[in-house]
Amino acid sequence: MWHSSLSSSSPSRSTSRRDEEPVNVLLIISEDNGQHLGCYGDPNIATPHIDRLASEGVRFENAHTTQAVCSPGRASIFTGLYPHQCGQIGLATHNYAQYEAFPNLFSLLKEHGLRTGLIGKLHVNPESDFPMDMWWNDPQFISFSNRDVRKMAQVADAFITESADPFFLTVAYPDAHLPLLRQQCGIPEVPYEAGDVTVLPQVEVDSPRLRQHTADYYNCMSRLDTAVGLLLDALDRSGKAEDTLVIFTTDHGAQFSRGKACCYEGGLRVPHIVRWPGVSATGTVREELVSHVDILPSITDALGLPTPKGAGRSQVPLWKGETTSHWRTHVCAEWTGANPPCYYPQRSIRSARYKLIVNYLADRSNPNAMLYSGPGQLWEPGATVEEIAASADHVQSAYATFLNPPKEELYDLDADPWEFDNRINDTALARVLGELRSELAVWQKQTDDRIVDPPVLARLTAEHDALSASHYAESAWGSSRDFEWTYADYLY
Repeated sequence: MWHSSLSSSSPSRSTSRRDEEPVNVLLIISEDNGQHLGCYGDPNIATPHIDRLASEGVRFENAHTTQAVCSPGRASIFTGLYPHQCGQIGLATHNYAQYEAFPNLFSLLKEHGLRTGLIGKLHVNPESDFPMDMWWNDPQFISFSNRDVRKMAQVADAFITESADPFFLTVAYPDAHLPLLRQQCGIPEVPYEAGDVTVLPQVEVDSPRLRQHTADYYNCMSRLDTAVGLLLDALDRSGKAEDTLVIFTTDHGAQFSRGKACCYEGGLRVPHIVRWPGVSATGTVREELVSHVDILPSITDALGLPTPKGAGRSQVPLWKGETTSHWRTHVCAEWTGANPPCYYPQRSIRSARYKLIVNYLADRSNPNAMLYSGPGQLWEPGATVEEIAASADHVQSAYATFLNPPKEELYDLDADPWEFDNRINDTALARVLGELRSELAVWQKQTDDRIVDPPVLARLTAEHDALSASHYAESAWGSSRDFEWTYADYLY
């Protein structure tokens, strides 16, 4: 059996909670969205239900995913490992997979007596590594095309109500993934129009076409807010809300130019909200640099369970409003690929103010930039070549860097939060650059990031190039998935 590890001396602790009382966990994961919520100060949208959650708990201002595409980001949430540590360096739908059966939230919590459930997609390989008592992912109600948030709430309600034991439930919403659905099942009741919104700040390129895509993105976010409200209402009706730790986050940033599929803040910076009644400090905002790799150790710490060796650290002291003098000073992230044609290895590290991005194939154009904003554009919400050409000079320069990046990029996030001015050649920042390089090297050594070894990088590149030629020459989706990766042989 397990018990809460929190001491009764916590100043924010409710007197109604018993030390031996088990705690349920509700993990909410949305898809493809940044901090575009009312509680994060976005003026374009009203999100009263998520705002309420934040007002009742702790909101993290500087939360980050580990890789800005679905499977790697989710693998980090579930395992507490970076993608290059666990092996899920690309999308599960393109056969990327974990190296082995690492301990994960489902296996650990089920082993210690919690009833485990998932509503929505897992998207990490192999699925058999994640033991669940219930997994509901009916495409008639929950998919990129069908987003019946009322039905999802009903399924969640049944799982929560029927759980006699403590439960761990993950609810994975498809909003705001493409297609950006203006309205589904009557939600939102009054959709946003192009004239109601401004383009996302990392995009900067403005046009009526992009504002319409942005409006539909906010319609997805509005539907997500309704979904979270329905889910929290179900939790309240069950009578278990006071005994349930709720965590809300997303897998990565929005699917616009300089967002998803890159190492810019638009792709890496995510919402992260925690509510634990009687334990978490109410209505607080934390500025610390936190990462998805922290979610597993935070949950195991909160439940008083052993935490497996990993990359993250427990946020529980931050949840409780404690002052921490030894929290991390830097947060790191990466990009390898989504599928073989999107392979473009990058690593990033940021401090509270500065950000360094290392591009390991700077002799090539970035294929993800081409798909989002280049001559070979695939994704409609991306800025077109013509729209970029009609933009301000600093915007054109940033998109040119996105398409053909140098070996390194350096940004002052205080002055330039969305990374439009590469300061890599600024001699005034030479000391900052040296410190970031040094800290990145430490992280790569600690996490066994073998991409720093030129022969390993060359082998990984050759494997992606070969599969791109043999299976993806005619389409980014691939002619078939009849292939197996060998990267585990030399990355792990």
